[in-house]
Amino acid sequence: MSAVRAHRGVVAGEYVMTAEDFAFIAGVMRDSTGIHLGSGKATLAYSRLAKRLRALGLESFKDYCALVGTPDGADELQAMVAALTTNVTRFFREPHHFEALASEFQTRLAEKARAGQPVRLWSAACSTGQEPYSMAMTVLDALPEALDLDVRILATDIDPNVLAEARAGTYAAEVASAIPSSTRARYAAPGGDRGAYTVSRQVRDLVVFNSLNLNGSWPMKKKFDVIFCRNVAIYFDDATQERLWGRLADSLVPGGLLCIGHSERVSGPAEARFHLGGLTTYRRSAT
Repeated sequence: MSAVRAHRGVVAGEYVMTAEDFAFIAGVMRDSTGIHLGSGKATLAYSRLAKRLRALGLESFKDYCALVGTPDGADELQAMVAALTTNVTRFFREPHHFEALASEFQTRLAEKARAGQPVRLWSAACSTGQEPYSMAMTVLDALPEALDLDVRILATDIDPNVLAEARAGTYAAEVASAIPSSTRARYAAPGGDRGAYTVSRQVRDLVVFNSLNLNGSWPMKKKFDVIFCRNVAIYFDDATQERLWGRLADSLVPGGLLCIGHSERVSGPAEARFHLGGLTTYRRSAT
């Protein structure tokens, strides 16, 4: 295969991606997911989607765009979104957020749950499940009887492939090594290929996985006490980010906690509805 080269928004290699092809792909991603693909992402889009062209037996990106743009291309549109979505995650990533979550249970949420009230947490853009399972382990440490109470974690992602991995709850040894050893001993069991670990049934039972496009409709009716929406908004343009922050504020109970990525900040009209409670943790105002 010839070397891939990029020039003025055009990428050429085994296939040719014209500026028009990339503009179409970027427009579809923006409209369907809110993800902004600048011109500098053309080579990345090429490298990830060339595999799809080979799998489909297509001869050009022009043909690929034509397929994605038709009703018959609905499945391929989903495959394209999955290919262009970045899934970077690990257990207990940004530990201060899990410390904040533990504090929430110690100061208010354990008492709320024991009083018979629902406690709801949301891991938005959960990828392969390390984030919501880290949340579940944190909850179980703070409230061992959580499964006997009305405590649940919703975990959502746009990519059905990563959701399938998340539901299985089995991780390679090097992935599971990010779980503190004492926590891993309580909530994961070794076994399988090359020393893989599977998270325990009690951890998995605390989490419900569902497909969700953050740029689409949200069917959830109950408000959340805690939302983790981390390292997602950085892929959106400013207007989409501001809309997301507003919708997240609407989805939190008064006083609820929002944890975002280390390079993100709440902006736009929603900023007045939060106050910064700690490093990249925001608390929704009481009104």
